[in-house]
Amino acid sequence: MTSDIPHIPEWLPHDWAQALHSFDASSLNQALAAEYETGATIYPPKDLLFEAFRRTPLDNVRAVWLGQDPYHEPEQAVGIAFAVPDYVKIPPSLRNIFKEYESDLGKPAPASSMLLDWAAAGVLLLNTALTVRAHQAASHRKLGWEPFIRAVIRTISARERCCAFILLGSDAQRFKDEIDASRHIIFQAAHPSPLSAYRGFFGCRLFSTVNQLLLSKGEPAINW
Repeated sequence: MTSDIPHIPEWLPHDWAQALHSFDASSLNQALAAEYETGATIYPPKDLLFEAFRRTPLDNVRAVWLGQDPYHEPEQAVGIAFAVPDYVKIPPSLRNIFKEYESDLGKPAPASSMLLDWAAAGVLLLNTALTVRAHQAASHRKLGWEPFIRAVIRTISARERCCAFILLGSDAQRFKDEIDASRHIIFQAAHPSPLSAYRGFFGCRLFSTVNQLLLSKGEPAINW
């Protein structure tokens, strides 16, 4: 496999690679290599593919936010679920997240659409697939990311410290069975996409509810 093709665990930060060392990534690595070798445009850029793991070390994880797949238009995907560069127009899903933030917390939405403050606060912002073909939503849904994301969730669930798992949409909610609900918080809501936001995302009070649940478990609130 050529060195410029993302390869698990080598492309993961050391802490995550160590924690996931037993995961058999051979099938996913082969599928990724084959996809890149087609010459198709794939988002996010290779160097940002595991950005969420770099921004939120394993020991810092307080919450896992799980969406669907990365943005599939140019200059949007940055390897952090729902985030986009500050110079890019905010996509509808993130705009809806910010609307709920303002409504729930009664304060202005974050100034940056990169969501790095959330990542630094311990929120691991992931999708159920970490890559996508340009202009083709859900095109890598069956590429082989699911076993990897399941392994990530199991790894976090196995820790003693309580974590909040925020599962947005039916794709994300399929991963609920990997979470030890006796020790961790599971928060489910509709995906913030315009197609579903009015069917259970708006009004879900995600931010305040997750903090209340963390406090009830003896954990400090997240600084959203």
